[in-house]
Amino acid sequence: MTDFWFYFKIGLEHVLDWRAYDHVLFLIVLTVPYAFKDWQRVLLMVTLFTIGHSLALILSVYNVVRVNASLVEFLIPVTIFIAALYNVFTAGRGAKKDKVGLLLITALFFGLIHGLGFSNFFKELTAHLDNRILPLLEFALGIEAAQVAIVIVVLIIGFIFQTIFRFNRRDWMMVVSAIVLGMVIPMLIANYPG
Repeated sequence: MTDFWFYFKIGLEHVLDWRAYDHVLFLIVLTVPYAFKDWQRVLLMVTLFTIGHSLALILSVYNVVRVNASLVEFLIPVTIFIAALYNVFTAGRGAKKDKVGLLLITALFFGLIHGLGFSNFFKELTAHLDNRILPLLEFALGIEAAQVAIVIVVLIIGFIFQTIFRFNRRDWMMVVSAIVLGMVIPMLIANYPG
Protein backbone atom coordinates (compact mmCIF):
# COMPACT_ATOMS: atom_id res chain seq x y z
CA MET A 1 0.00 0.00 0.00
CA THR A 2 2.96 2.30 0.60
CA ASP A 3 4.01 1.99 -3.04
CA PHE A 4 0.46 2.83 -4.14
CA TRP A 5 0.48 6.08 -2.20
CA PHE A 6 3.99 6.89 -3.43
CA TYR A 7 3.04 6.72 -7.12
CA PHE A 8 -0.45 8.11 -6.55
CA LYS A 9 1.08 11.12 -4.81
CA ILE A 10 3.56 11.64 -7.65
CA GLY A 11 0.59 11.67 -10.06
CA LEU A 12 -1.19 14.25 -7.91
CA GLU A 13 1.92 16.41 -7.66
CA HIS A 14 2.59 16.11 -11.39
CA VAL A 15 -0.72 17.85 -12.11
CA LEU A 16 -0.88 20.19 -9.12
CA ASP A 17 2.71 21.46 -9.19
CA TRP A 18 2.31 25.24 -9.31
CA ARG A 19 5.75 25.65 -10.90
CA ALA A 20 4.77 23.46 -13.85
CA TYR A 21 1.27 24.77 -14.43
CA ASP A 22 0.96 23.70 -18.08
CA HIS A 23 -1.22 20.75 -17.11
CA VAL A 24 -3.58 23.03 -15.17
CA LEU A 25 -3.78 25.48 -18.09
CA PHE A 26 -4.74 22.67 -20.44
CA LEU A 27 -7.44 21.45 -18.06
CA ILE A 28 -8.80 24.98 -17.73
CA VAL A 29 -9.22 25.43 -21.49
CA LEU A 30 -10.65 21.93 -21.77
CA THR A 31 -13.26 22.62 -19.07
CA VAL A 32 -14.17 26.30 -19.47
CA PRO A 33 -16.73 25.79 -22.27
CA TYR A 34 -18.85 23.54 -20.05
CA ALA A 35 -21.23 23.80 -17.10
CA PHE A 36 -22.02 21.31 -14.33
CA LYS A 37 -24.77 19.72 -16.41
CA ASP A 38 -22.03 18.63 -18.86
CA TRP A 39 -20.01 16.85 -16.17
CA GLN A 40 -20.15 13.45 -17.92
CA ARG A 41 -18.68 14.85 -21.14
CA VAL A 42 -15.96 16.72 -19.27
CA LEU A 43 -15.11 13.64 -17.19
CA LEU A 44 -14.89 11.54 -20.36
CA MET A 45 -12.51 14.05 -21.98
CA VAL A 46 -10.33 14.22 -18.87
CA THR A 47 -10.24 10.43 -18.61
CA LEU A 48 -9.28 10.11 -22.28
CA PHE A 49 -6.54 12.66 -21.64
CA THR A 50 -5.30 10.47 -18.75
CA ILE A 51 -5.44 7.35 -20.95
CA GLY A 52 -3.38 9.12 -23.62
CA HIS A 53 -0.95 10.32 -20.95
CA SER A 54 -0.58 6.77 -19.57
CA LEU A 55 -0.23 5.20 -23.01
CA ALA A 56 2.63 7.59 -23.80
CA LEU A 57 4.34 6.62 -20.55
CA ILE A 58 3.97 2.90 -21.33
CA LEU A 59 5.37 3.35 -24.84
CA SER A 60 8.30 5.35 -23.55
CA VAL A 61 9.07 3.26 -20.46
CA TYR A 62 9.18 0.08 -22.55
CA ASN A 63 11.30 1.82 -25.23
CA VAL A 64 8.70 1.56 -27.98
CA VAL A 65 8.95 5.34 -28.47
CA ARG A 66 12.01 7.51 -28.01
CA VAL A 67 11.38 11.06 -26.92
CA ASN A 68 13.04 14.25 -28.10
CA ALA A 69 12.51 16.13 -24.84
CA SER A 70 12.96 19.63 -26.27
CA LEU A 71 10.42 18.99 -29.03
CA VAL A 72 7.88 17.61 -26.54
CA GLU A 73 8.43 20.55 -24.19
CA PHE A 74 7.51 22.80 -27.11
CA LEU A 75 4.53 20.68 -28.21
CA ILE A 76 2.92 20.79 -24.74
CA PRO A 77 2.28 24.56 -24.85
CA VAL A 78 1.26 24.15 -28.51
CA THR A 79 -1.59 21.85 -27.37
CA ILE A 80 -2.69 24.44 -24.80
CA PHE A 81 -2.48 27.21 -27.39
CA ILE A 82 -4.57 25.24 -29.91
CA ALA A 83 -7.23 24.36 -27.32
CA ALA A 84 -7.47 27.97 -26.08
CA LEU A 85 -7.57 29.34 -29.63
CA TYR A 86 -10.29 26.84 -30.51
CA ASN A 87 -12.31 28.12 -27.55
CA VAL A 88 -11.90 31.73 -28.66
CA PHE A 89 -13.07 30.99 -32.20
CA THR A 90 -15.94 28.72 -31.21
CA ALA A 91 -17.25 30.60 -28.17
CA GLY A 92 -21.01 30.87 -28.31
CA ARG A 93 -21.39 28.78 -31.46
CA GLY A 94 -22.37 25.46 -29.93
CA ALA A 95 -19.39 23.79 -31.62
CA LYS A 96 -18.57 21.85 -28.45
CA LYS A 97 -21.80 19.86 -28.74
CA ASP A 98 -21.53 19.33 -32.48
CA LYS A 99 -17.98 18.04 -32.54
CA VAL A 100 -17.82 15.80 -29.46
CA GLY A 101 -16.01 12.96 -31.29
CA LEU A 102 -13.30 15.31 -32.53
CA LEU A 103 -12.85 16.76 -29.04
CA LEU A 104 -12.53 13.30 -27.48
CA ILE A 105 -9.92 12.22 -30.04
CA THR A 106 -8.08 15.50 -29.50
CA ALA A 107 -8.08 15.00 -25.70
CA LEU A 108 -6.59 11.52 -26.19
CA PHE A 109 -3.94 12.78 -28.64
CA PHE A 110 -3.01 15.75 -26.45
CA GLY A 111 -2.74 13.34 -23.51
CA LEU A 112 -0.15 11.39 -25.51
CA ILE A 113 1.92 14.54 -26.01
CA HIS A 114 1.68 15.59 -22.36
CA GLY A 115 2.58 12.07 -21.24
CA LEU A 116 5.71 12.08 -23.37
CA GLY A 117 6.77 15.24 -21.54
CA PHE A 118 6.89 13.30 -18.27
CA SER A 119 8.14 10.01 -19.68
CA ASN A 120 11.88 10.46 -19.08
CA PHE A 121 11.31 11.26 -15.40
CA PHE A 122 8.92 8.33 -14.98
CA LYS A 123 11.35 6.01 -16.77
CA GLU A 124 14.12 6.96 -14.32
CA LEU A 125 11.76 6.70 -11.36
CA THR A 126 10.78 3.12 -12.23
CA ALA A 127 14.08 1.94 -13.75
CA HIS A 128 14.72 -0.43 -10.83
CA LEU A 129 11.39 -2.24 -11.33
CA ASP A 130 10.79 -5.32 -13.48
CA ASN A 131 7.09 -4.58 -13.88
CA ARG A 132 6.21 -0.92 -14.32
CA ILE A 133 2.53 -1.34 -15.17
CA LEU A 134 1.20 -1.26 -11.59
CA PRO A 135 3.15 1.89 -10.64
CA LEU A 136 1.98 3.46 -13.90
CA LEU A 137 -1.65 2.70 -13.05
CA GLU A 138 -1.18 4.10 -9.53
CA PHE A 139 0.41 7.21 -11.03
CA ALA A 140 -2.49 7.50 -13.53
CA LEU A 141 -5.02 7.33 -10.68
CA GLY A 142 -3.20 10.22 -8.99
CA ILE A 143 -3.30 12.20 -12.23
CA GLU A 144 -7.00 11.48 -12.70
CA ALA A 145 -7.85 12.48 -9.12
CA ALA A 146 -5.97 15.78 -9.45
CA GLN A 147 -7.55 16.48 -12.84
CA VAL A 148 -11.06 15.84 -11.53
CA ALA A 149 -10.35 18.22 -8.62
CA ILE A 150 -9.20 20.94 -11.04
CA VAL A 151 -12.22 20.39 -13.29
CA ILE A 152 -14.56 20.75 -10.31
CA VAL A 153 -12.83 23.98 -9.26
CA VAL A 154 -13.05 25.40 -12.81
CA LEU A 155 -16.73 24.46 -13.03
CA ILE A 156 -17.43 26.09 -9.64
CA ILE A 157 -15.59 29.28 -10.58
CA GLY A 158 -17.42 29.33 -13.92
CA PHE A 159 -20.75 28.90 -12.12
CA ILE A 160 -19.93 31.77 -9.75
CA PHE A 161 -18.89 34.11 -12.56
CA GLN A 162 -21.86 33.19 -14.73
CA THR A 163 -24.50 33.44 -11.99
CA ILE A 164 -23.26 36.02 -9.48
CA PHE A 165 -21.22 38.27 -11.78
CA ARG A 166 -23.55 37.71 -14.76
CA PHE A 167 -20.94 36.67 -17.31
CA ASN A 168 -22.62 34.83 -20.15
CA ARG A 169 -20.97 31.55 -21.13
CA ARG A 170 -19.51 32.99 -24.34
CA ASP A 171 -17.81 35.90 -22.52
CA TRP A 172 -16.57 33.59 -19.74
CA MET A 173 -15.08 31.22 -22.31
CA MET A 174 -13.48 34.08 -24.27
CA VAL A 175 -11.96 35.83 -21.23
CA VAL A 176 -10.52 32.69 -19.63
CA SER A 177 -9.20 31.34 -22.94
CA ALA A 178 -7.61 34.72 -23.76
CA ILE A 179 -5.90 34.77 -20.34
CA VAL A 180 -4.56 31.26 -20.96
CA LEU A 181 -3.33 32.32 -24.41
CA GLY A 182 -1.49 35.21 -22.78
CA MET A 183 0.12 32.81 -20.31
CA VAL A 184 1.07 30.16 -22.86
CA ILE A 185 2.72 32.41 -25.47
CA PRO A 186 5.81 33.00 -23.27
CA MET A 187 5.97 29.20 -22.76
CA LEU A 188 5.96 28.71 -26.53
CA ILE A 189 8.75 31.23 -26.97
CA ALA A 190 10.83 29.82 -24.11
CA ASN A 191 10.49 26.23 -25.34
CA TYR A 192 10.88 26.85 -29.06
CA PRO A 193 13.38 24.24 -30.27
CA GLY A 194 16.32 25.72 -31.98
